[in-house]
Amino acid sequence: MEHPRPHRVGEQLQKEISALLLKGLKDPRVGFVTITAVDVTPDMHLARVFYTVYGTDKQIADTQAGLKSAVPFLRRELGRRMRMRYVPDLVFEFDKSLEYGNRIDNLLRTINEGQSSDD
Repeated sequence: MEHPRPHRVGEQLQKEISALLLKGLKDPRVGFVTITAVDVTPDMHLARVFYTVYGTDKQIADTQAGLKSAVPFLRRELGRRMRMRYVPDLVFEFDKSLEYGNRIDNLLRTINEGQSSDD
């Protein structure tokens, strides 16, 4: 049975983290980041934050390092904004689903082009 509260908290965390990254974080390593999803465990002690970055592999690595170092700041600010008894630990993970989706889309296009040239 899926609990609705972790899902609601995850949605709120996504909004708040996005706002903090946009306005509150001054780390130059963190570039154009989009928070795609937040998955909160049922006990509300861990939140996996999925993000995407537009840029090179070096920029992605720099962003990962910047986000990791910003976790204490983000947790403190989330505690102030959300008024939770316990703010979950934040673990940032790069979201590879967009790359995977683009790869599948390209494969489907090449298959489609191959079929249309055979006709």
